[in-house]
Amino acid sequence: MSEDFNAEQKRYLEGFASGIAAARLTGGLALGQGAGAPPAEPTGPDAIHIKAQDRTVKAGGKLCDQEKWKRAENPFEGHNRLIAEAAAGKAPKPEDNFRWRYHGLFWLSPASNTFMCRLRIPNGILHHWQFSGIADLADAHGGGYSHVTTRANLQIRDITPEHGQPLLDGLIDLGLSARGSGADNIRNVTGSPVAGIDAQELLDTRPLAKSWNSWIMNDRSLYGLPRKFNVAFDGGGIIPVLEETNDIGFQAVTVLDGAAVAPGVWMRLVLGGISGHRDLARDTGVVLKPEECNAVADAILRVFIEHGDRTNRNKARMKYVLDAWGFDKYLAAVEEKLGRKLERVDPAHVAPRAETARFAHVGVHKQVQEGLNWIGVILPVGKMTTDQMRALADIAKECGDGQIRMTVWQNFLFSGVPDAKVAEVEARVAALGLTTKASSIRAGLVACTGNRGCKFAASDTKGHALIIADYIEATVKELDVPVNLHLTGCHHSCAQHYIGDIGLIGAKVVVSEEGDTVEGYDIVVGGGFAQDAKIGTEIWKAVKAEDCPGRVEALLRSYLSKRNGPEESFQAFTLRTGPEALRDLAEDQPVLKAAA
Repeated sequence: MSEDFNAEQKRYLEGFASGIAAARLTGGLALGQGAGAPPAEPTGPDAIHIKAQDRTVKAGGKLCDQEKWKRAENPFEGHNRLIAEAAAGKAPKPEDNFRWRYHGLFWLSPASNTFMCRLRIPNGILHHWQFSGIADLADAHGGGYSHVTTRANLQIRDITPEHGQPLLDGLIDLGLSARGSGADNIRNVTGSPVAGIDAQELLDTRPLAKSWNSWIMNDRSLYGLPRKFNVAFDGGGIIPVLEETNDIGFQAVTVLDGAAVAPGVWMRLVLGGISGHRDLARDTGVVLKPEECNAVADAILRVFIEHGDRTNRNKARMKYVLDAWGFDKYLAAVEEKLGRKLERVDPAHVAPRAETARFAHVGVHKQVQEGLNWIGVILPVGKMTTDQMRALADIAKECGDGQIRMTVWQNFLFSGVPDAKVAEVEARVAALGLTTKASSIRAGLVACTGNRGCKFAASDTKGHALIIADYIEATVKELDVPVNLHLTGCHHSCAQHYIGDIGLIGAKVVVSEEGDTVEGYDIVVGGGFAQDAKIGTEIWKAVKAEDCPGRVEALLRSYLSKRNGPEESFQAFTLRTGPEALRDLAEDQPVLKAAA
C-alpha cells in the first residue's frame, strides 16, 4: 500500500484527530452509548478536576495549555513513558516538562539543558544521614551542590535526563520524596524551624506539617490544581515562617477569656497570601483546633479546585477567587464542604503574636531544653557543595541531636547542641568556609536562582546579591540593625522581594536607541513580615545591576542619618519618611551624586 495519502484520506484523518481532541475535552462517549447520548459522568480521583474543566468549556472558556496537557495524559499515568524517553537522554517537550514537575523534576532549558529536582521536606527538618545521602545523590546524578530554598527545602541541579529517575529512586531510599513539588500542586509544607525547642512558641508545628504532608501526598484528587498552592504552619515562635505569604496560613494564637470559644491555644486561619501579586494573607476570623487543620485545608482546596481559573495562568491562584467572591462567600462554600460552621473569634479576644527576632536564625541561641542550643549557619545565598553537606551532617551527628533544620531564609540550623560543644561547632563550620555570624545585611540576604538556572529570571540574582553584600559590608560598616535584602529574578517572586526592607526584582534595562539591554532591577522599599507584614513600594525602575550596590548604600545611609535612633527599624523609617522623600534623600547622598 502506498505510504502517501490522497486528499480525501487526509481529510478523513484530520477529522478523526479533531474528534479525538474534542472527546478529550468533553469527557468522550461511553461504550454502548448512541451518538446523541450525554457524555459519561467522570469518575475516579481526577473527576473533580475534569468536571471543573468541563464547566469552563461549557461556559465558553478556553482551557489554557497546561489544563489541556493534564487532560490529554495525567502526569502520573505518563510516568513510564517519561522514564523511557529520559533514559535515552531525550529533552522533554513543553508538555512533558510540565508533567515531569509532578514528579519533582524541572527542565531548565534554555538556561540549562538539565533538570533541577526540588524535594519535599515537611517543616524543613532532615536527619543527618538524609542530608549526607542527598549530597551523595547530588554527586552521582547532579552537579555536586544543592540550594536551600525560601520554602525551607532543598534543590539539586545539573541533572541530565537519564539521571532523573535514578535520583528520584535514591530519594525514596532515603525516606524522602519529590512528588508534587512542582507544577499545579501543593508545594513544600513549611513550619517553624525551631519547633519543639523554642521557649517562646505556643505550639510545635512538626506534627501538623507532617500530617498535612501525608494527607496531600496520598490523595491524588489534590494534585492538578488550577495553579500552585502554598500552606504554612506558624507556632508563634521567635523565627517567623512567613505564613502571610501563603495561600493558607495557620497561626498559633492564644484566645483570651470572653471569646465565643474556650480560652487557650488555637490555630487562626489566614487566606490569600501571594506576595508576588502584592497581596498578603488576611485574617478570616476563623480559629481551629490543631487537629481540625487538615480537614479545613482540604475543604478550602476543593472549593479552589472547583472554582479556580483554568483559562488564565496569571489569574489562577486562590487570591483571585477570593477577590471575586469575597471572604464570606468563600468561607460559606468551605463550610458547605465540611457540613458544619467554623468557629470565629473577634480579634479583640486574641492575644498579640509574640515578637519575632531577625537574628534568631543566625548564631547561637538557648533552647527551651536546659543546656542545649540551636546554632544558625549562614549559607551564601543558600548554596552548599556536597563536601560541605557531608561535613555539616557529621557536625550534626557528633555535636548535636543529629538534625538539620532548614529555614525560609535560605540557611539552616543545628539543634540540640550542648553548651560544651558550641565552640567546636563554630570552629568546624568556619573551617568549611561558612559562618555562624553574619553582618546586618547578610543575615537577611535572600536571592532566587536567577538567570544562571532559571529561564524566567531577567538577572543573575545570586551573583548580584553577593556583590551587594560584599560592597555594603565594606562601605556601611556602621549598620547596626538587621536589614533584609531580597533579590528575585522575575514576577514569580520566589525570593519575595515585596516583603524585604529593600527588594530588587529583575528587569532588562535599555541602554541604547537600538534597544540593547543589560541586566538590572526595579527597587522597592518598606516591605515586612510577621508582626510588621507589609507589601513594599517601588521607588526606582530599571536600575542597571552595576548601579544597585550604590543605590542600596544610599538608602542605608539615608536611614542611618535620619532615623530616630537604632530602635527605629528600616521599615518604620521608610513608612514615616514616605517613598518620594526617601528617594530624594537617597539621591542626595554622595554615592549617587557622584554616579550621576
